[in-house]
Amino acid sequence: MRTRRKTGSYEVGRAKRAEILDAAIRLFAASGYHRVPLSQVAADVGLSESGLLHHFRSKRHLLLAVAERRLEQTALWWSSVQTDGSDDPHELFRSMVESTRRIVAEPGLIELFVLVSAEAADPATPAHQLYGKWYERAVDETAQVLARGVESGYFRPDTDAQAVAREIIAVSDGLQLQWVLSGGKLDLVGGIRDYARRLARSILVSGVLVDGVLVDGDGPIL
Repeated sequence: MRTRRKTGSYEVGRAKRAEILDAAIRLFAASGYHRVPLSQVAADVGLSESGLLHHFRSKRHLLLAVAERRLEQTALWWSSVQTDGSDDPHELFRSMVESTRRIVAEPGLIELFVLVSAEAADPATPAHQLYGKWYERAVDETAQVLARGVESGYFRPDTDAQAVAREIIAVSDGLQLQWVLSGGKLDLVGGIRDYARRLARSILVSGVLVDGVLVDGDGPIL
């Protein structure tokens, strides 16, 4: 009986922690991290502030947990897009634009991403390890998509998949920082769309048929 009670208590704690994370993501996405007090997150899940601190030691700890959840959700979505078996040579570039639309739909989380990125520069912080793993995964998975495009004949044979993958991520993250600094005035989706078009023209092998599909550097990008 004692073991079952402990297990039950543990499961209840995990469920409440997940509920807090869901609420924090929703509130931070709508209003931004700095504009949402911890007491508001606590009230949203029926807890006092001290009760919430039983699950997360501070607002910074909650911030890191939210960032981790968000990065994992983004990685899962991006992986599903990149592994959908599409033979369309423009799918990667359209996915870059679509993923940016998803980001812009939750502006508060752009601020959160940039905020935690700054903290991740310090090797002594938990954010450093979190973002290190995220970037390693993002670069590797994007590079795999690029490498498959080279093997399929869609992308130029001299395409450096790792270098282009890092460039794609660097442009996305850099524009997100500029979006925050502009107070949201920067056209983030438009910036990524323009970059995707330039990238497509530089790495696509245009004007040839590959498995019955016309590869075109000026093909449709949303």
